[in-house]
Amino acid sequence: MTAPATLTIDLPDEAATSALAADLAGRARRGDVIALSGALGSGKTTFARAFIAASSGAGEVPSPTFALVEVYQSVTGSALWHFDLYRLDKPEDAYELGIEDAFAEGISLIEWPERLGALLPKEHLGILLAPGASETARQARLDASPSWAGRIAELKRD
Repeated sequence: MTAPATLTIDLPDEAATSALAADLAGRARRGDVIALSGALGSGKTTFARAFIAASSGAGEVPSPTFALVEVYQSVTGSALWHFDLYRLDKPEDAYELGIEDAFAEGISLIEWPERLGALLPKEHLGILLAPGASETARQARLDASPSWAGRIAELKRD
């Protein structure tokens, strides 16, 4: 069993954020949960849009801020569920969004995962986006559970 791993990546601009998202989208598999954290304006939606575009080939990717969830078909065949839980009142409300189906059958990309509380699976890739050295720069801290540890270790070599 692989131990949990942490990796910090400096992202000098939005293009670098999008490139990281696309790279991780290529490594995602059915049943994966990617949890995007960070303050408002930290780049979560930019990351999510790039991840979805790379996974599904979707041209325009709306933010699910009002719908709370959007579902896309990935090129690998798994459904890609994009949750924006900013307006979720309590963790149990996620059941109404089909989160159990997402966890079991697809790839789940979750903005504001802390709103899930204990419902967030222990097996997930946590990505914390924070301000970087300049106005457009970000820093991404990837906290990988064992199922993701080897995949993010590959990022160091790529």
